[in-house]
Amino acid sequence: MLFNKFNFNAYLTPENTVKYYYICRNNFYLMTHTFYKYQGTGNDFVMLDNRLKTFDKKDTKQVAFLCDRRFGVGADGLILLENHPTADFKMVYYNADGNESSMCGNGGRCLVAFAKFLNIVKDRATFEAIDGMHDAIIEDDIIKLRMQDVTEVEKHTNHIFLNTGSPHHVQKEANLKGLDIKTEGAKIRYGSPYNEIGTNVNFVSKIDEDTFAVRTYERGVEDETLSCGTGVTAVALAMHYIGETEKNVITLQVEGGTLQVSFNKKGNAYHDIWLIGPAKQVFKGILS
Repeated sequence: MLFNKFNFNAYLTPENTVKYYYICRNNFYLMTHTFYKYQGTGNDFVMLDNRLKTFDKKDTKQVAFLCDRRFGVGADGLILLENHPTADFKMVYYNADGNESSMCGNGGRCLVAFAKFLNIVKDRATFEAIDGMHDAIIEDDIIKLRMQDVTEVEKHTNHIFLNTGSPHHVQKEANLKGLDIKTEGAKIRYGSPYNEIGTNVNFVSKIDEDTFAVRTYERGVEDETLSCGTGVTAVALAMHYIGETEKNVITLQVEGGTLQVSFNKKGNAYHDIWLIGPAKQVFKGILS
């Protein structure tokens, strides 16, 4: 027996439609959300407008289910857009394993495109992510995202380690095309010194003075992704740091397309770092 029905659609835009039904006899509560699928050079995300705080953020199983490519929507991660007291919005990012995670560069760019779609922003945006505040510039479907400054780069014998909002292991690889990224990436991700905390792993091959090919194993996805924004940012800075390039605008060719990273260096620190590339809406649907 349907006891009552509350329709909040009159208070919401079509993009934010949330319908509530209360069935009194069975004490049953059903809620449906409109979701959007976005991708940035093949790095794909389920987007939800959570300004009304209707999504259960503690339900990690639900997040993992939605990101599952066989039984759910399918994505590298899920992102909530929420209200912020001073910025345009707040970003809450979950890896495909269902856990809230560190910064996702391509996810941030896609969220900016989503915010524009929702008419929250126009050609510029400021938002807060887990690693702090970010600025963004919107030029059609190209989103430029300012990343956090990087003040420490660790150079080791066979690799470079740095944090660009997420931790990244970067190493050069001669046979990039033939490399088993999932197997080799997992060895490094779970191996010493990273162990259970882990790291993202980027394999790099130089194409020319300002262009590098990159393949990335992502922690939390536990597989290769077609693109990783914080990963290509780490690669650009790492290649500059070890002298593989003197350029400060680097082109990164990933499996899902092409990104650019620009930056300035002062002493051993990198600042004014921008991640640049396309972000596009793929489709929308209803979660129930």
